[in-house]
Amino acid sequence: MKKLLFILFGFFLAYTGAAQTKYELTKDWVCLPIKKVNAPGTQISQQNFNLKKWKPATVPGTVLTTMLNNGEVPDPFYGMNNEKIPDIYNVGRAYYTYWFVTNFSEKASSKEQVWLTFRGINYSVDIFLNGKKVNKEPFKGMFLRKTFNITNFLNASGKNRLAVLVHPADEVGNPNGGQGGDGTIAKGVAHQYTAGWDWIQPIRDRNTGIWDKVFIEKTRAVNLKNPHVVTLVDGKRMPGANQKPAILKVSAELQNIQKTPVSGVLKYELNNKTIQQKVTLPAQTTSEIQLPDFEIENPKLWWPSGYGNQNLYNINIQFVTDDKISDEEKVTFGVREIQTKWNEHTRSKQIFVNGQQIFIKGGNWIISDAMLRFSKERYDAEIRFHRDMNLNLIRIWGGALPERPEFYEACDKYGLLVMQDFWMSGDCNGRWVDPMKKEDQWTRRQYPDDHQLFINSAADAVKMLRNHASLAMWCGGNEITPPQDILHALKDSIIPDLDGTRWFVDYSNSDEMSYNFKGGNGDGPYGIQDISTFWAERTWPFNSEVGSVGTGDATSLKRFLPKEHQVIPVEAKGTEKVSDPVWTYHKYIAYGNAIDKYGKPTNMEDFATKAQLVNYNQYRGLMEGFSAHMWDWYTGVIIWKTQNPWTALRGQMYDYYLDPNACLYGLRSGSESIHAMYDPVKGNIMIVNNSFEPQNDVMLRINAFSIEGEKTQLTQVFTYTEPSSVRLILSLKDKVDKMSAKEGMFLSVQLLNLNQEIISDNFYWLPDANGDYSGLQHMQKAHITATTKKISETEVELTLKNSSKEISFFNRISLIDKKTKQRLLPTFYSDNYVSILPGEEKKIILSYKDLNPQNNLIEIEGWNTSSFSIKF
Repeated sequence: MKKLLFILFGFFLAYTGAAQTKYELTKDWVCLPIKKVNAPGTQISQQNFNLKKWKPATVPGTVLTTMLNNGEVPDPFYGMNNEKIPDIYNVGRAYYTYWFVTNFSEKASSKEQVWLTFRGINYSVDIFLNGKKVNKEPFKGMFLRKTFNITNFLNASGKNRLAVLVHPADEVGNPNGGQGGDGTIAKGVAHQYTAGWDWIQPIRDRNTGIWDKVFIEKTRAVNLKNPHVVTLVDGKRMPGANQKPAILKVSAELQNIQKTPVSGVLKYELNNKTIQQKVTLPAQTTSEIQLPDFEIENPKLWWPSGYGNQNLYNINIQFVTDDKISDEEKVTFGVREIQTKWNEHTRSKQIFVNGQQIFIKGGNWIISDAMLRFSKERYDAEIRFHRDMNLNLIRIWGGALPERPEFYEACDKYGLLVMQDFWMSGDCNGRWVDPMKKEDQWTRRQYPDDHQLFINSAADAVKMLRNHASLAMWCGGNEITPPQDILHALKDSIIPDLDGTRWFVDYSNSDEMSYNFKGGNGDGPYGIQDISTFWAERTWPFNSEVGSVGTGDATSLKRFLPKEHQVIPVEAKGTEKVSDPVWTYHKYIAYGNAIDKYGKPTNMEDFATKAQLVNYNQYRGLMEGFSAHMWDWYTGVIIWKTQNPWTALRGQMYDYYLDPNACLYGLRSGSESIHAMYDPVKGNIMIVNNSFEPQNDVMLRINAFSIEGEKTQLTQVFTYTEPSSVRLILSLKDKVDKMSAKEGMFLSVQLLNLNQEIISDNFYWLPDANGDYSGLQHMQKAHITATTKKISETEVELTLKNSSKEISFFNRISLIDKKTKQRLLPTFYSDNYVSILPGEEKKIILSYKDLNPQNNLIEIEGWNTSSFSIKF
């Protein structure tokens, strides 16, 4: 199979003398359900078979995506439309069994080979080309790539027809409301979430389809596959410094399809040097060839976000015979080395990159889109959001998939380390007694039915992803290990033999990762918590899942809640249900009494506005609390969760439409690399330094403000912090308690460098003695002015200035369309939900792919600031 890292970057190969091309089959696909087709694949795949009445198909895509694009079903992400779509469990597998057909032009000379590659199908297929069946053996499994030599199937005319019959999973699962429904969806090697989870409703076709890319490729006699790039970076390195050499190890599989041996040279070029190896390949064999090690002088290293640059290298690995390129692969990689170490003090694993310890600030990722409508642009936007949150790791949850190369490309670009789970979950795979499951724990423990398919798929995923700098660790499954034979295959052969450079952890909350000293599941809790718990209550030392709320603002809610359901969610005690069925259907998670502390909401808009205040505080407090105990209690934390692949009402920093809410900016603040913060339990001021450099001569400036905006300076002092450390500076508890007792107060905690530039700007609103934000409920209006300056084709600088004596509190900035007044998405903001002190100003950079001063406006709306918009 062709190593697909190359595809990531969209290269189109066309070499004179080699007649070599690679392209994706995306256009002019048509489809019909099997019930409406009375002909076999040998007929359908011939040019004379009439396709006039067939409907347009989306490839890559699922059956449900095609149905939606053809207007046959309503948008399942809106309201309760999903209930209007037939579920495969009720209507049977044949309902979603579909033929997909396309025509393409291709022919091969006597010295050329043509290959057909499927990067992902779900769940099994029969493939026909020009009247002949291509796959003689069964091809099944959602996560298995497959390549076929189709040279002898091509028509001499160059006009070809491909017909693919896609069958759903053998076991589709009963979507009975359980985690993964009745669990039987896990009998296959595929997504488990499609039968429903506590954050999503069932996907009606279970993601059946040619869901990932399809390629045609030409080579000569030798096919170069699965290149492998390993970088060794010894010692403890510093970003930006002159570096000692690093070692580059490169290998590749060479497939000789000839009936005679083939001799040639495997080679690549880097830094104006050629590294090569002469090879003679036996007839009709595949051999893995190791090139000589190459020493890179003064390498430009790759670092996680917040620690250094994400430098990347490109090489072309070629096999040349008779002075012609037989095949070539382009690989992009970063020079870095991942290490792990057991921290005896915290009793958890600790991650190192290039010898430097990294405190993990991570987010759990499900999937970009629950209907698998993936795009390079969407991946880029979502990973950019995670970078903007000042996170340094994303964990791919085990109920989903091995993420696509395009996802990893974005993580390489933005510096997000990745923890990649394999496809198990404690829910479906038998960890717990569960009355919602069809079969007992003993039976579920042996899921999937085909262990060898799982093992083969895992090996293929490792080959597909292993060259990415961002990939940091492999994980056997979510909250459970795979069955023993699969676990041993992963741990003892697949990972060591095919990768060998990354940590493998048996399961996501295992003692190997984080010693469970307190019992329970080893992760959580989930849902809203008192901010004090993040600071004062010790949890597991490397918590793989801990989270909170995440409802979007009113603009976000109106995108998928029908008007009659745009109401205040009234919570039923003791359940996760609320009075409105659509809120319940979209998995709303309760805020408890947190909203009421800002005043009883009067309508949905008021509720959503106050929810953003809670959102901001929850995620800032979560990351601050964990950071306050860095290397003492914790070596890392991974938030459950940072995004949703559909229109859910929980655990998200931005909504499905890529519109950020206040969670993102609270988390961004709490995750700053260098961050000054206030401990609400002890009243301490602390500084976290997540950089590798000491922070000398930084000015700590702390001012208190009354609700009316009256300023009281509490301290201004030069201080310092050691690298990768947290430092207690002073306690303000008595002063703050006294000042806030009546109606609450504001606290500004800032760090400045010697140039008097603010490097950390943290603004708290603190409750009164009863825990209520009573003062916020009667703030006077503040007046702010706004000016803009376009600084590039994609960026504009907004300056907000507060000319009144009151604080302008919690301002949301939005880029909108001038005519429709709708937000333009995704827009990226250097900060948002900002407060501006009296007489001061704030600058915010807005970034959007196609800024147009004629058609765009910037809208500002705040807690005590009247909404207005400005041109730029």
